[in-house]
Amino acid sequence: MTADPTRTTCDPVRGGVSAQAGPLLVALDIDGTVVDTRGRLSDRVRRAVRDVARSGVHVVLATGRDVNGARPVLDRLGLDSGWIVCSNGAVVARFDPLLPNRYEIVEAVTFDTAPVLALLRAHLPDALYAVEEVGRGLRLSAPFPTGELDGDTRVVPFDELAIPSSRVVVRSPDRSLEDFVALVERVGLRGVTLTVGWSTWLDVAPEGVTKATGLETVRRALDVDPSATLAVGDWSNDLEMFAWAGRSVAMGQGLPEVLAAADQITGSVTDDGLADVLEALPPSTGG
Repeated sequence: MTADPTRTTCDPVRGGVSAQAGPLLVALDIDGTVVDTRGRLSDRVRRAVRDVARSGVHVVLATGRDVNGARPVLDRLGLDSGWIVCSNGAVVARFDPLLPNRYEIVEAVTFDTAPVLALLRAHLPDALYAVEEVGRGLRLSAPFPTGELDGDTRVVPFDELAIPSSRVVVRSPDRSLEDFVALVERVGLRGVTLTVGWSTWLDVAPEGVTKATGLETVRRALDVDPSATLAVGDWSNDLEMFAWAGRSVAMGQGLPEVLAAADQITGSVTDDGLADVLEALPPSTGG
């Protein structure tokens, strides 16, 4: 079974960010990198992010969250203009306080979720399902545990999940990581990008879409040299971002395969590992 992605784009409004601004682009995963598993943001990390942004560096959050789920993190960091890559690369947005909703979606890649949902439900009838409505929030088959999803959510009948979307989330706590991998191979999901978030979680995205594809859209818009890119993350959905970046840094608590793929390993999120990285950037980097 295949799913054909649909890409919609708009020309970003120039203003808050100049296409010829500073030479460095820093891509930051959110969960496990900027904030810990409880959503806590340390003062030191907040200060480090603000300092590099004020120096002229393009700080771009790259996350599996949808836009509305990521916006509170932007606010907590004090980032009021710039770019963000959401939904594991399927949605690229530019945010600016002068825009009507404080942001605009520059690019969104969606796919037909109906066949994917039908196939997965046949094998995982008791799982929880979520489908992203780009720019609006998430439709859920039933409530997810508190704190697992960010942004606006609403429960709908299962057949109302089948909409063009940038992401399908499947939560099945009775399945192990190995179970998920075996299921994906067995049911023959094709034409989509799959990411196992942890032992209970599977993300289904349009084919070929990753954080790296969204970040490449931003890099080109900002005219940043490919070698002048730095990525920091901790999970499997950061691997493509690491391969894309000129330099990659893994958080200390990251998955073994993420640590192995990184150019450098920093401290864990609870030890402010991100601040260690950002504070070490030379002053001239921001141009």
